[in-house]
Amino acid sequence: MYSKLPQKRYKHTLEFLQKHLPAPATILDLGVRNPFSEIMEENGYTVYNTKGEDLDLLPEIVKEYKVDAVTAFEIFEHLLAPFNVLKEIEATKIITTIPLKLWFTSAYRSKTDMWDRHYHEFEDWQYDWLLEKSGWTIIDTEKWTSPINKFGIRPILRKYTPRYYAVYAEKDCVK
Repeated sequence: MYSKLPQKRYKHTLEFLQKHLPAPATILDLGVRNPFSEIMEENGYTVYNTKGEDLDLLPEIVKEYKVDAVTAFEIFEHLLAPFNVLKEIEATKIITTIPLKLWFTSAYRSKTDMWDRHYHEFEDWQYDWLLEKSGWTIIDTEKWTSPINKFGIRPILRKYTPRYYAVYAEKDCVK
């Protein structure tokens, strides 16, 4: 199945997911349906996605789903208040990834798509703190690079500087 994975990021994300939540399992994947939703389904998961609701304004939407785990792949950096969504989740397992803040680049902002903007550029310790403060216990983490095939200082730095951060965390009890 890895030959279908279009990016190194997808391969690492799927391996991290399978390590901590073997299929079959039912997942609420925060964010609209996307190519990775399909990859998860092809690998034995039942996947529900949120439908584009503003999770900053409606964090309680996550309570509508009874699932084995919640996933959030490249989602929390887009929210103004990810703490609120994290507190509302009733599942006891969460698997997330975020792009890490890179000292050699500024925060990403699309000028044409309001949803395609990063409000947060997390360092790993900041993201860990967010999870812990919202009631999660971090069980495992992993980082990986995101090299690109171009010439220049930034492409060289991307070969050695971790860009993505994956976290598996659990809550002790359901509200």
